[in-house]
Amino acid sequence: MPSTASAPPRGSAARPGYRAVLGAPHAGRTFAAALLGRLSYGVVPLALLLTVREATGSYSAAGAAMALFALASVLLSPVRAGLVDRHGPRRVLPPMAVLYGVLLLAVVAATARPGVAPAVVGALVVAAGACTPPLGPVMRTFWRRLLPDPVLLRRAFSLDGVAEELLFVTGPLLVGLLLPVVGPGGAVVVGAGLLLAGALLLVASPVAAGGPDAPAEADAPAEADAPAEADAPAEADAPDTAAPSVAGRRGRRRRTPLGGGRALRAAVLASAVTGLALGALDIMVLAFAEDRGRPEAVGWILAALSAGSAVGGLGLGALDRPVPNAVRLPLFTAGLGLALAAAGLAPGPVLLGVAVGVAGFFVSPALTTSYLVADEAVAPEARTRAGAWVNSAVNAGSAVGGAGGGLLVGHLPLPLCFALAAAPALAAVPVLLRMRDFGGSRSRRKADPVGEPAA
Repeated sequence: MPSTASAPPRGSAARPGYRAVLGAPHAGRTFAAALLGRLSYGVVPLALLLTVREATGSYSAAGAAMALFALASVLLSPVRAGLVDRHGPRRVLPPMAVLYGVLLLAVVAATARPGVAPAVVGALVVAAGACTPPLGPVMRTFWRRLLPDPVLLRRAFSLDGVAEELLFVTGPLLVGLLLPVVGPGGAVVVGAGLLLAGALLLVASPVAAGGPDAPAEADAPAEADAPAEADAPAEADAPDTAAPSVAGRRGRRRRTPLGGGRALRAAVLASAVTGLALGALDIMVLAFAEDRGRPEAVGWILAALSAGSAVGGLGLGALDRPVPNAVRLPLFTAGLGLALAAAGLAPGPVLLGVAVGVAGFFVSPALTTSYLVADEAVAPEARTRAGAWVNSAVNAGSAVGGAGGGLLVGHLPLPLCFALAAAPALAAVPVLLRMRDFGGSRSRRKADPVGEPAA
């Protein structure tokens, strides 16, 4: 199959921007399909919560159902991504999306019956969560196929992360518009339809035809390692047909069965502590605003977080000469921890909004770098699963952080709560610094003599 990858256009080689990312062959339609399906992730949770609440009359039952939905979705995400890696997106995503949609419709049908047993609703919700298609990890794998150039790939990951964050803001707004028209059950149906349409359009893209061993997925030199690789051009210039053998030797000699080793562990750690900070921050901002008698400030303070994250993410992608991933990851993690700790010292909502915006500036760059590190660490046939592990770490960390933040704000002063919420990110920094050689090229050349013929 002809490669779908695209090098930067000659006219923009000196400074390839976001237009070059979306201008690559098939990139625009593939990304649009992924965004359409991923909008469901912002619609379904809230719509499902309201549907269960309306049916059972219990907030506790609705909360428990959504916790089960999130737990099943997060814990089984690497398993679902592994299916995509092994069998290809065209074989896995359509039946998974159909099953997910059918189960969501079953939840709507069950909750429409008076006196439905909470256990029945819970079982259906768990089953739906277990079948959530991993459109985000799949799209990040597709970016690697579309854009082997490391600079454009970083821009693509930055754009992808910012867009995904905006979808999680847009989704609840869409639910609010749908509720007066179709009710919460109808909003669930719309969410299921969005995901099914997005998944089918995504696998219809020519990029999806390559499979895990597509030539376009041949390893390009990592952006972080480009200077150190100057004396070993053979890897960057090797023909596509040799790249799978190179990846295979790396996989046998220096990767864990999942792939990635120390690099993947660093990416998962950084994303987990970022999720912890974000989960705790939501509840602490609410407590802060209520303590100051300004509950209406919660919305714009959290909007400052999203705005800061968008600026940071797009800024990272726009840099022409960024520092290596192995330096960026602890740097952004430290910045998030320090900004979050400082936010607890804010005397009022305005300064808290500023501090939270500064903290947000590090969120998208930290997550984007985590995805890049995971993507670069593993063989092509494991990239979807590696991205799913990072994604699961963020979501699991956010859930734990929300629960922990709820416990903290009821028993400790708010400045101390902010400091404790920042502690995991700050504690992770020395660990990430000790692991920073994951981005280096010396160990890779030692384990993978690229100049030798494939075994």
